[in-house]
Amino acid sequence: MQKRILVVEDDEMTNKVITNFLAEQNFTVFSALDGQAGWDIFQKETLDLIILDIMLPKIDGLALLAQFREVSQIPIIMLTALDDEYTQVVSYSNLIDDYVTKPFSPTILVKRVEAVLRRNVQEEENSGKIKYGELTIDLDACTVENQSEAVNLTKKEYDIVTQLISRKGKVVTREQLMDQIWGYDYNPSDRIIDTHIKNIRKKLPGIEIRTVKGTGYAIEAEL
Repeated sequence: MQKRILVVEDDEMTNKVITNFLAEQNFTVFSALDGQAGWDIFQKETLDLIILDIMLPKIDGLALLAQFREVSQIPIIMLTALDDEYTQVVSYSNLIDDYVTKPFSPTILVKRVEAVLRRNVQEEENSGKIKYGELTIDLDACTVENQSEAVNLTKKEYDIVTQLISRKGKVVTREQLMDQIWGYDYNPSDRIIDTHIKNIRKKLPGIEIRTVKGTGYAIEAEL
């Protein structure tokens, strides 16, 4: 599945160069020429990383960074051009994952992007958390967050969501769910799993749980 990247850069030529180069490296790219447009895209799309310029019209880069961090821990790479910008970015280093100074080679930027994405995956694996789009499952605390907001799931609903996401892209049979969660064999006349799935769909409308007729359920490998 292609990683989805948002580029927020007000210089049209620079934006185009970055966007085209990332697209050539098989990333799905969204671009914005001002802070407000970047925020709008962020709210509508599921993203894996943001490349953010510090000097932007409408909403400047640091203000936009703060907005992003209020609701998400998505990886962010900042672009800087001047020495004073560099100083500002360093002061915000706890909120960003990396920074690149202009002028820069597109190849170097892509290497930074790949490194940040790789590091983010490793951190998630080591943190006891599972990420699926904007959904975060904390395996230690047994909690679920959607866009950084807590989702009130029952224990059985939590277990079902965890089973489906940990096997994303694969069909999870009703028999497997009954065995793993309830600890006994599945009875075809028992609609308990279907009832839980119905409730999960209401609580997590952004997650498409596909019914595989006569077998079980599945979710896409990636959102």
